[in-house]
Parts: sequence; C-alpha cells; structure tokens
Amino acid sequence: MDIPQVARYLGMSVQDVTRLAARGQLPGRKVRGAFRFRKGDVDHWVETRMPGLSHDRLAEIEQGVAAHHGMEQAAPLVVPLIPAGGILAPLQARTAPAAIRALVEAADDAGLVYDRKLLIEEVVQREQLCSTAIGPGLALPHPRHPMPWDIAASFVILGRSDGGIPFGAEDGSLTRLFMLICCKDERTHLHVLARISRMFDDATLAAVMAAGDAEAIRQVLQSREAAILATE
Repeated sequence: MDIPQVARYLGMSVQDVTRLAARGQLPGRKVRGAFRFRKGDVDHWVETRMPGLSHDRLAEIEQGVAAHHGMEQAAPLVVPLIPAGGILAPLQARTAPAAIRALVEAADDAGLVYDRKLLIEEVVQREQLCSTAIGPGLALPHPRHPMPWDIAASFVILGRSDGGIPFGAEDGSLTRLFMLICCKDERTHLHVLARISRMFDDATLAAVMAAGDAEAIRQVLQSREAAILATE
C-alpha cells in the first residue's frame, strides 16, 4: 500500500499519514524514495491504538476498512458472529488462562474450532505480548493473526465474570467481561475490533453486567449495535 491508499483505508489525510511515516510512528519502509506499507502491519498498528481512539475516529476506520474490501458497513456485525451457546454468564474461571480456555471450549462446543489446543496457545501467546484488556472491565482476547485454516468460521464468544479476573489491565483493575474474537481474515478482524470498540461505553458495559442471562445479554448487544448503525 502507498500513502494515499493507507490514508483512504484509515480515513486519514495524506498529510497525517506522511507525517506519521516520516517520524517512524507508522510501520513502513521506503522503496525507491516512496513509502510502502504492508497491510498486515497497518492493521496491527491500528489494533494497538484502538482503546485510545474517539468514537468518530473508530467510525472512520470502519468506513475505510469496509470500503477497501467492498464490505457493507451499515449492517449488524458483532452479534451475528456470536453462536448459540456463545455467551457464558457466568464465566466459570478465576484466572486468565482458565478464562481463555473456557472461551475457546465454548467455541469448540459450537463446532467452530478444528484444533482447540492450538487456538488456546495462540490466544495465550497474544496476551503474553500485551494484554488485550482495553479499559475498566473489558478485554478482547484474540490470536495475533487470523486463522483461516484452524476455525470453521469467524466468531465471537462472550464471557461474563461476576467477580472479575486479573487480566493485565493497565490500571490493575479486574476484568469482568471478555469477548474472544477469532476471524478467518484480517479485514473481518479489524472491522469487528472497531465495531466492538464503538459499542462499548460505560453504559453498555453496565447494561451487560446487569443483564439477567445470556439471552438478555444478547438483547443488550443487539440494541447497542442497532443504535450505532442508526447514527450512520
């Protein structure tokens, strides 16, 4: 990708992309005097910065990703990826490894995982690089790279811990809501991350934690995602 392509992809100006690349803040390299970027590196760069982005900035990223890949942006994305049995409330775990294992096992029970042990290892290794706890109470564990051959379809598994689990949040707080994200390709992965980041504010997190059961949680998520789409 060249600078104009990255700018369109991320909904940024050419000037901002050029400045970030020149400062070494956006991963790229010069080829014959012009910056070139690998899409996977750009996706990872965005992913690590999502927790600090504004709602409008996340919407711009969604729009850019959807346009780049010819995807429909104004359609439910997250909730349709949660399979039957994919909401664990409560999540039966007290440690980070146990939480990851329970989430993966739920996906396995839904027939979505070909190699449960490998997926657990991939998610654990990603957490060892940097915690996916993105704020008070919420974590988005996922493998570092898409797994096109190891899962049957892209999916999201949600787990709610009533007591909270230490999961590496920067402020040291316990994580109570987990959303395991596993996608078959980078475009879906980045799109899902941006959509979830837009959906979850303090009010949504509180509503999910107060919901009585799995079906009530699904209803909260459906309503919130619909509200996000209604503003576009």
